[in-house]
Amino acid sequence: MQTDRDVPFKLEAIGIEKAFQISSGFMKPKKILHAVNGASFHLNAGETIGVVGESGCGKSTLADILLGLEQASAGEVKLNGRSLLAIPRREIASLIQPVFQDPFSSLNPRKTIHSIIALPLKVSTDLSRQEQNKRVEEMLLLVGLPLHFLQRLPHQLSGGQRQRVAIARALVLMPEIVVLDEPTSALDVSAQAQILNLLKDLQEKLNLSYIFISHDLSVIEYMVDRIIVFYLGKIVEITDCQELFSNPGHPYT
Repeated sequence: MQTDRDVPFKLEAIGIEKAFQISSGFMKPKKILHAVNGASFHLNAGETIGVVGESGCGKSTLADILLGLEQASAGEVKLNGRSLLAIPRREIASLIQPVFQDPFSSLNPRKTIHSIIALPLKVSTDLSRQEQNKRVEEMLLLVGLPLHFLQRLPHQLSGGQRQRVAIARALVLMPEIVVLDEPTSALDVSAQAQILNLLKDLQEKLNLSYIFISHDLSVIEYMVDRIIVFYLGKIVEITDCQELFSNPGHPYT
């Protein structure tokens, strides 16, 4: 009989470190900046973990490492119990996908919405053109946009609509984990609420696991199950969402 301990975490970070060499001035030796310093945590199936902290504390660097866009200086990332380094790039794309902060800058302004959503399918799958078109249409409807938007360009859409396209592109490969890096901070309040509700609905329908990065604590409180507090590249607290807001355990929190 299988127990909970036998089931691997969706994602596990073990002692993740990332250091950069930065200039300290003319004719001076470079300094070492520890953007991420010994981060360890796990993500369960269907769970949302929030990562909070001020700008420059290492949140986005951590996200890049989890996505395989940056290689950690030390430590290990595991997806479904397997080392990220041992998983082919195409398979990583089918397991974990990002949604970035600004939907306008993350979408190619010269491509149609259809081309933008279909690109991951062309790069990472062997689906036929007909199968790709069907999947693209399904994703667009899933995020609440009509099919005639497929021939539009990003500048013809509102900010909230562009972020729905970015979400459709992230989900078109049917990933299990989505890393959301400040996904609503570039939107007005009304669009923010719509996107957050959409993300909750999609999580329930598709059994997604989220890593939600933000500095907006009201958004975090609404969205997440557990919270990671990041400070100067280090995790200073990991706790249940309600517990953190009622009884924060670290002075920085």
